[in-house]
Amino acid sequence: TKGHPVGTIANGLMRYMEQHGSSFKIRFVNRLDMNTSGLLMIAKNSHCQDSMMKQMKLDKVEKTYLAILHGVIPEERGMIDQPIGRPDPDDMRRRVMEDGYPSVTHYEVLERFEIPGAEGGGYTLVKLRLETGRTHQIRVHLKYLGYPLIGDYLYNPDKELIIRQALHAHKISFTHPITGERMEFTAPMPADMQHVLAPHEI
Repeated sequence: TKGHPVGTIANGLMRYMEQHGSSFKIRFVNRLDMNTSGLLMIAKNSHCQDSMMKQMKLDKVEKTYLAILHGVIPEERGMIDQPIGRPDPDDMRRRVMEDGYPSVTHYEVLERFEIPGAEGGGYTLVKLRLETGRTHQIRVHLKYLGYPLIGDYLYNPDKELIIRQALHAHKISFTHPITGERMEFTAPMPADMQHVLAPHEI
């Protein structure tokens, strides 16, 4: 973007093409919020991009996220089905609002960390699956639920456990546009999120 001309995914892909003697138009299939780590999909040609976009519209692409939340969630799993909108066009923050876009997030608790005296009693490691892909969907839905992401400068500021939102695109699976083979890729939890959990031997 105009504010970030260097150090971008596009810059990295151009370097990759230089190193491998290849050339292709950069076609992003999905996106990640700034400061969210993990897997990102980029197509090398229009056929693959179109195929992947159709799979996403038909909910054939499965995306799983890992997140660390403030507070201890009592339920083992649940679904958040709440519309998300942007009340102020001059403010990038979204929120649950009646006339927003339909948005559905599924969550499953992986581990609870109960810490006496901590805000919310501790925090929770969860796995998340999206049915829709709204901007800031996970961050808005979890704040609405009452368990915001730690380190989220927009929706849960002034936290010191991590310098970004503790959100990681962990796994993605889809059907290969050419071979028809079902593909699955995973990205390990990054070091900064592991550091948050390390004192608790997770």
